[in-house]
Amino acid sequence: MISHQDLHDLMRTRRSVRRFRPDVPTRGVIESVLASAVTAPSASNKQPWRFLIVESRDVVGRMAAAVREAVHRVAIAVEPQFEGTFRAYGDYFTRFECAPLVIVPLFQPLTLLTTLTGPRLGEEDRRLVDAMERDSGLIGTSLAMQNLLLAAHAAGLGASGMTGPLVAADALREILRIPQSWHIAALVPIGYPDEEPTPTARKTVDHVTRWIR
Repeated sequence: MISHQDLHDLMRTRRSVRRFRPDVPTRGVIESVLASAVTAPSASNKQPWRFLIVESRDVVGRMAAAVREAVHRVAIAVEPQFEGTFRAYGDYFTRFECAPLVIVPLFQPLTLLTTLTGPRLGEEDRRLVDAMERDSGLIGTSLAMQNLLLAAHAAGLGASGMTGPLVAADALREILRIPQSWHIAALVPIGYPDEEPTPTARKTVDHVTRWIR
């Protein structure tokens, strides 16, 4: 059994990698990482995830172009004094195009209470049920994505979880031909790292914890 210290060290040394070597990980390596991803827990064990593995350079290029267009649309709506800062920030949203592979985790909302309740459910309760069911699917897939990132690190791969590209979620859905019942959780560029990012500062446990006694 893996020790707590070994697990903590794996988590502590993981980095978000955005620069990759050109060599493409084998299918076996990627499937091994995904096998770790799908051990994650999920609400009612619905396992609400699917994973698209994009290796086509044409498709990745079209995805990046769609994200650039969305960043531009947002940028021209930003207050002028902040536009330059946002454009610099938005440049990070397309860093996935440099990876040899892009994994796209998808999720479906949990459909349980909506199948059991009818029109007698009040509007506010309906809103909360809808939010709970959508969030349950997203949270479960997010747990799987964390497993994926840790497994990639353990396998000598680099990866990062990117939500910035979701400013172009509708366009990405069309490019990837994703059914309407599925939603994109993030993009995960993955490959052999061509950088060693320095550790980032972390808030202390005391800073982020509140005990209710």
